[in-house]
Amino acid sequence: MTNKLLKGLVATAVVAALAGCNGSDDDTTKVPTTCAEAGDACTVFTVLHTNDNHGRFFENKYGEYGMAARKTLIDQIRAEVEANGGETLLLSGGDINTGVPESDLQDARPDFVGMNLIGYDAMAVGNHEFDNPLSVVDMQRDLADFPMLAANIYDKASGERYFDAYKVFDVNGLRIAVVGLTTEDTAKIGNPEFISGLEFTDPKEELKQVIKDIKAANEADLIFATTHMGHYADGVNGNNAPGDVALARAMEAGDLAAVIGGHSQNPVCMEGNAYDPNFKPGADCKPDEQNGTYIMQAHEWGKYVGQANFEYFNGELHLASYKLIPVNLKEKNEEGERVLIGEAITPDATVLEVLQQYQDKGQEELLKVIGSTDDKLEGFRDIVRTQQTNMGRLIAEAQRTKVNADFAVMNAGGVRASIEAGEITYKDVLTVQPFGNSITLSTMTGAEITEYLNAVATVDVGATGSGAYPQLAGIKMDVDCEAKTVAISDINGKGYAADATYTFTVPSFNAAGGDDYPVLTPVMTGYVDAEVLATYIEGIGAIKAADYAPVAGDIQFLNSNSPLACQR
Repeated sequence: MTNKLLKGLVATAVVAALAGCNGSDDDTTKVPTTCAEAGDACTVFTVLHTNDNHGRFFENKYGEYGMAARKTLIDQIRAEVEANGGETLLLSGGDINTGVPESDLQDARPDFVGMNLIGYDAMAVGNHEFDNPLSVVDMQRDLADFPMLAANIYDKASGERYFDAYKVFDVNGLRIAVVGLTTEDTAKIGNPEFISGLEFTDPKEELKQVIKDIKAANEADLIFATTHMGHYADGVNGNNAPGDVALARAMEAGDLAAVIGGHSQNPVCMEGNAYDPNFKPGADCKPDEQNGTYIMQAHEWGKYVGQANFEYFNGELHLASYKLIPVNLKEKNEEGERVLIGEAITPDATVLEVLQQYQDKGQEELLKVIGSTDDKLEGFRDIVRTQQTNMGRLIAEAQRTKVNADFAVMNAGGVRASIEAGEITYKDVLTVQPFGNSITLSTMTGAEITEYLNAVATVDVGATGSGAYPQLAGIKMDVDCEAKTVAISDINGKGYAADATYTFTVPSFNAAGGDDYPVLTPVMTGYVDAEVLATYIEGIGAIKAADYAPVAGDIQFLNSNSPLACQR
């Protein structure tokens, strides 16, 4: 069971929300302004949420997060909410797929099994649910004991929605409709090979219609949305499709009670219309509120369980309290040691036993050492999507070396992790590159390459970074972010001429138009990205990180708020 500190953390939130809600008011003519005054007319309930699991069904090597510990925490919250007269609803903001090889090699079966054991009620469909063929998506939908919801994804052939748009739940006597929505960006960041038969429509317009339908049928007292669209403070979404803030602002005030989100993978803890700069795991968290709609997101990987305690009376919804509860997270102390934040949550024994079998499967091959690095290879999301890094260049070098190309373009969204100094295993490589894209080879004139990079290299990364941002190797150029043009000075030491021909690599995902890159008709080499990187590392043996450090002046970004990327 959980320790006293955990019990206190959970109980404080629950009691603060629920205490007094069963009281009465002697003045029956007074309109109640609190749950206590409303008495029996006040309904209390709790929404729990996670998002962007990305294959993290098992705890990491430091004992952080993991579905077994999540189960323990959620069960305790449920018990305490129920003891105080409430009921719970558990939602996921999507992206269950893609992130660690133990999950990827098994098509996320352990993750969906874990969600079943925990008892999720519904999930939004994330863009990474389409990293696999639709046959895998259908398998996961059949495996799940809960609905996968997406009101804005249509089958082109039939014209019908591919998933259910919403589901209505009875939560402590209240009818709560939960509508699922998926980012429009899936059309450009999803694998075109798998999603060509699907249409992704405007979530804002779909939600308006679904709300109209729910109202007309008198199906619900409250309407929630579980979304995979991203939270962008004050609606500033940069190169991303509009997210949860834009969604809330587009609705009629009062129509949409709350958004339980995902996709941008940040803890939505606000200070006004900006993120709270002082938020740390375990600290207070104030969710966003736009146009009368609460907006919440619990970072990523099951690092937190979001807990929103609601009160409903006088036909209005009130947020009594909110927390992001850390799941065995650790932080480094002054000596560099990882120290638990609070005390340990004991993993649920049954969930641990079931998931351990999946974790053990294939470990021997994954843990094979293929090389080493003398320093960190930087693949952290917020960095690799806003500047050139040694990891980005290492991957690009591996790809162009494999097919003897002049230069390489590697989308930052395809770099999913860093590699720390020390030994490198095949598992590390698969964690960095989990998508299984193949390497393509294109031949173009200098003029054609300039036109291509005018579109690719000038992507505006905004405040949060963009997966379309290109990591480059073998090319030197200036990028004018205002004019959206590039001036190439050298390709592979050959100089540059508009009429000369050059070769370059790009992942098959991007060659097919992913990340909104121009569509190419390249040579499909058949080489898989993770295998190419693993072979390259194995061939060198001992990687010197400095050999792949970005060279000052090679790629210069002009007329930008950042010297490292195009940024407004």
